Amino acid sequence: MKIERFEDIIAWQKAKDLTLDIYGLFKDLKDYGFKDQLLRASVSIMNNIAEGFERRSDKEFKRYLFMAKGSAGEVRSMLYLSLPLKYIDDKNYNTLIQKSNEISKLISGLIKTLS
Repeated sequence: MKIERFEDIIAWQKAKDLTLDIYGLFKDLKDYGFKDQLLRASVSIMNNIAEGFERRSDKEFKRYLFMAKGSAGEVRSMLYLSLPLKYIDDKNYNTLIQKSNEISKLISGLIKTLS
């Protein structure tokens, strides 16, 4: 199956859901530097997938997928801080970590198909 639009890419769909979850869970956080970094990293996952796809070159798409994967790692890194800082509870933390890991695996799969 050939993907016609970035909106059809499952990794992008899941990254969008993760971003919405993060925006919802951290919306009242007063640590604005932390929140801004986390929100930017989550948005970066979905935007890099979209931008890379729209460039219509497998080489460029792959390069942007690596950036998206890096942003997924950054999200997880920030989440690892959010739990001991008590910015998030265990249940939401585990859910977000799991979603981020799944997105990383999906992106890795996309990269492999382009190699």
